[in-house]
Amino acid sequence: MARPASLSFSNLISISLCPSTVQSQNLIADNVSVVEGETATISCRVKNNDDSVIQLLNPNRQTIYFRDVRPLKDARFQLVNFSDNELRVSLSNVSLSDEGRYVCQLYTDPPQEAYADITVLIPPGNPIIESREDIVREGNETEITCTSMGSKPAATIRWMKGDKELQGKSKVEATYDRMFTVTSWLRLTVMREDDGVPVVCIVDHPAVKDFQTQKYLEVQYKPEVTIKVEFPQGLIREGENLELTCQAKGKPQPHQVNWVRVDDDVPSHAVITGSDLFIENLNKSYNGTYRCVVSNSVGETYADYILYVRDALTTTPKPTTTTTTISATTSPPDILQDSQAGPEAQRLDHAVIGGVVAVVVFAMLCLLIVLGRYFARHKGTYFTHEAKGADDAADADTAIINAEGGHNNSDEKKEYYI
Repeated sequence: MARPASLSFSNLISISLCPSTVQSQNLIADNVSVVEGETATISCRVKNNDDSVIQLLNPNRQTIYFRDVRPLKDARFQLVNFSDNELRVSLSNVSLSDEGRYVCQLYTDPPQEAYADITVLIPPGNPIIESREDIVREGNETEITCTSMGSKPAATIRWMKGDKELQGKSKVEATYDRMFTVTSWLRLTVMREDDGVPVVCIVDHPAVKDFQTQKYLEVQYKPEVTIKVEFPQGLIREGENLELTCQAKGKPQPHQVNWVRVDDDVPSHAVITGSDLFIENLNKSYNGTYRCVVSNSVGETYADYILYVRDALTTTPKPTTTTTTISATTSPPDILQDSQAGPEAQRLDHAVIGGVVAVVVFAMLCLLIVLGRYFARHKGTYFTHEAKGADDAADADTAIINAEGGHNNSDEKKEYYI
């Protein structure tokens, strides 16, 4: 009778069978892969058995079962099934020392043998993830390390950042107890968008599924700055008040906010309260670029606001004219009709003026004709009577005295006027 072998065991999880068939004439056995601590099943099957005896031997050629009898005093081996065509035995609480080639033997002449190789899988321990620095500044490179220890066979490590797979560099080391340690390094340059994004180390091994650990990136970056106009809304005019708010976001949170005026001084009466800038009673001398400067431990950034003050609105009396205006409430179809009626009205005005001018010219011509006929019919007749003997008078007085009265013999003189 074979002497029982001394074995050492440890507890583990889950079983995985990877069958491959080995045939020797009429005898068949299957290879088995099993996770340490679980149960392996060895099956010796016979085709066309002629009542020959089946037995199972361990890697040391010790008899585990002879037909349905267990000579080996190891209670972890239990008979599952025995018949003329099969001997099936289970091995519970498998350990690494149980690994090896088991022999199914059929007593024929000559004896037949088939082999069942048991492979013990040892899952890795919890992966360990570490980074070169806990906090990384934007634009810098960091290195993250993931280690998987004590597995058999060696594990495979993959990297994910968010939903994107990254390529790392791995090294495999064998230990004295036939197990393996795998270390993988991942180098990446981080940006502010990476802040809070998980970097996941995934360990692939036939003994486990979805074995992973992760580390969240913590990225420091310079502030992002924007300027918000609280009031006024729209165009800025003289006499109005202005309030600006400087909004900043960074990591770490900005600790200093300053308002300056580019190429000039901030107005003396401007009020700066924290991140707010207030200027009242604006005028055009305040025009310029106002800058909000924000800083944290990473660096300094700024945002600009260009102030342009326009003339104040003035109210003037409406001039009294006869010009027809279109109301603001006039609908577009009405405006369109008015614009179409304009040329017709202009043509009508020109016709009226032309008619009036023609009538006036005609009246003047008629008047000239009437006057001409009138003056042609009325001619003036004038008589001049000179005293006879006046030519012989010594002076005017004598001529008058010596003159003869009457106009009977005077010469007739006629004058015409047209």
